[in-house]
Amino acid sequence: MSKHILVADDDLHIREVISFALEKADMRVTLAEDGRQVLAQAREHCFDLIVLDINMPEYDGLEVCKELRKTSDVPILFLSSRDDEIDRIIGLEIGGDDYVTKPFSPRELVARINTILKRLQPPNKSTSTEIIMHYGDLVMRPEQYYVSWQQQAINLTATEYAIVLFMLKQPNRVFSRELIMQHAFTTPIYISDRTIDSHIRHIRLKFAQVGCNAIIETVHGVGYKLKLNF
Repeated sequence: MSKHILVADDDLHIREVISFALEKADMRVTLAEDGRQVLAQAREHCFDLIVLDINMPEYDGLEVCKELRKTSDVPILFLSSRDDEIDRIIGLEIGGDDYVTKPFSPRELVARINTILKRLQPPNKSTSTEIIMHYGDLVMRPEQYYVSWQQQAINLTATEYAIVLFMLKQPNRVFSRELIMQHAFTTPIYISDRTIDSHIRHIRLKFAQVGCNAIIETVHGVGYKLKLNF
């Protein structure tokens, strides 16, 4: 089944360019020209990914992302006409999965979208058996993009899921922020330590909502590790 992508930008030409590139890559596209339309479309449809321009009328992209993250973990790729580090950091901190600056190559944009979607796609069942990973009350099923604590399912964004899965593979190891960055963001993008800290904070909050108040431990001056006794 083809992936359904919502493309939101107030520039008609950019919408058309992105739509053409995605449809050529066998993806289904829905278009929006402002933030209000994005929120309306997101309520009516289940999208596989949203391409979200930061500088839009009727709620900008950052405001839209914050609103979406209240109820949805849909992957979000930000677009911006400004190569502004603050926009990039804020966008990733509030739940974005990638950030592309205009002008951009449509081919690169499609490649980045495919990279994000690939992280969420289960392996081919005919060539693999289901892998279930346990760590105390934490359970992850990568093929189903599933994570739970004490049998309570937790909704994580693609980036948050990648961080927890990476740490679960070596649960006794302390991971530096740089190492977490390398595995959580698979495309070449500059992010700060503060961005990783923000994602860790979001992960902790989501686990706390199901009663797990200590999932990731801070090792001061070094980085993070999964907490042994939780």
